[in-house]
Amino acid sequence: MKQFYKHNIFLFTLGLMLLSSCKEQKANRNKTVFKYNEAAGITSLDPAFSNRTENIWAVNQIFNGLVQLNDTLAVVPCIAKKWEISDDGLNYTFHLRNDVYFHNHYLFKNGKGRKVLASDFVYSFNRLLDPAIASPGVWVLNAVAQNDDAILAVNDSTLKITLSKPYRPFLNLLSMPYCSVVPNEIANHFKKDFRSNPIGTGPFVFKFWAEGEKMVLLKNQNYFEFFEGKRMPFLDAVNISFLKDRQTSFLEFVKGNFDFMSGIDGSYKDELLTRTGALQKKYVSKVNMSKIPFLKTDYLGFNLDYTEGIGALTNESKIKIRNAINYGFDRKKMVLYLRNNIGVAALNGFVPKGMPRFDTTVVGYNYQPEKAKQLLKEAGFADGKNLPEIQLITTAVYLDVCEYIQSELSQLGIKIKVEVLLPAVNSELIANNKAAFFRKSWVADYADKENYMSVFYSKNFSPNGPNYTHFKNDEFDKLYEASLTMIANEELQINFKRMEEIIIAEAPVVPLYYDDAVFFYHKNIKGLKGNPLNLLQLKSVSKIKANESN
Repeated sequence: MKQFYKHNIFLFTLGLMLLSSCKEQKANRNKTVFKYNEAAGITSLDPAFSNRTENIWAVNQIFNGLVQLNDTLAVVPCIAKKWEISDDGLNYTFHLRNDVYFHNHYLFKNGKGRKVLASDFVYSFNRLLDPAIASPGVWVLNAVAQNDDAILAVNDSTLKITLSKPYRPFLNLLSMPYCSVVPNEIANHFKKDFRSNPIGTGPFVFKFWAEGEKMVLLKNQNYFEFFEGKRMPFLDAVNISFLKDRQTSFLEFVKGNFDFMSGIDGSYKDELLTRTGALQKKYVSKVNMSKIPFLKTDYLGFNLDYTEGIGALTNESKIKIRNAINYGFDRKKMVLYLRNNIGVAALNGFVPKGMPRFDTTVVGYNYQPEKAKQLLKEAGFADGKNLPEIQLITTAVYLDVCEYIQSELSQLGIKIKVEVLLPAVNSELIANNKAAFFRKSWVADYADKENYMSVFYSKNFSPNGPNYTHFKNDEFDKLYEASLTMIANEELQINFKRMEEIIIAEAPVVPLYYDDAVFFYHKNIKGLKGNPLNLLQLKSVSKIKANESN
């Protein structure tokens, strides 16, 4: 009899386990998981280290700041519901929402996330400024005054920031992930390990990270933002893989194992796109493509402090040679044949097409081989005779572009030697002023033309700033400094145009193309939109399950 009862109890227990397992499997089937691959990997989930696109995309799902950018790149409320700026442009007062909570964590009281207070922003900004943290984003707060009350919690819901001098782009900078709010209890506890133990206020909660393999984020059930009356986010989870091979990643996307893919790689661009940049017919019924102007300019840069080769010539001759190179190749043909029309030929200076108030009246460089030949002759090198060879460094990804330019310029007698380097070596040489001629790109940190002009400001010489060419022009510097405090009006646009004209005349760079932000995603993904900053925003994205799409 005892054996009979034991047997029945065993069967009953087994039945409960099977029932529970079935329910769990059914529940998992009903969950919507957004899957994508990050070939370059993620190095940190700490907002203080969101200096790489890969990090920014993940951080953007977990954290929020005072303000954010909308689809048109206008600054709009986030945790701050409103703000005032003093007439002198020095004082910014932010009024916070009272319904924003940090994600749950065992270090909080009762394990429940607490409400975000103004003092949390004081802590977060001071943490960003802390030399011990060594954040690459410390520059974002350069305009803040250097006194103890410059970042002040007036009360729990009011934050005041005082600047040392007016700085027009300041609100834009506060939209960057660097300026996200973090809880002192968690950040102080984990210290450097906060990178892999992030707690924020964002639409998704960190769950799991096996570095180099997989990362999982789960839906924040208490997120404070709504869309069309519904609480965001609409996805149950985000699953990030780390396949390094882009061709393999593309094949997994085609098979449906990834929901989304960004950008174009040479290994599959012709398989996916026609020559003119449209989807190949076999993918039209399966995949959506979003393409919008990206705040990214790809360019070649001259090191103006380099004293070998053409660097040993007179300044007048060097300017003429640099201009000849700019006029010596067809940018439109380059974008069409090498990039399948992804991007736009850079014919209007350095500021890219995706920038608000992009100025089409700025006249840059178009293809004028005869003008290039004349400039070479005026420089004393007719048909390139006796012109020193110029070494151009690049990485393998951009070899085809550099070789195209090399071939085009050779027809004018300009000899370019292309050297392919590992990305880390290439970056180090450029940053430390050890490359005569180099390929680089500038991606906007925030949506303001000032960000692009900062690349040529003399006080930003590398390695301490983004002026990798070491360009210096007194008139340009004065115009740049004036732009920092000017009101956003027509006078400011005239100021920016004049700065572009100086750059075009002296040609420290060779603008190549203004890139496009390109997203590819399957038909069952809704609400995914590209934007000029190439941010991945998943809070308003939904995924239709297979049984719902029939």
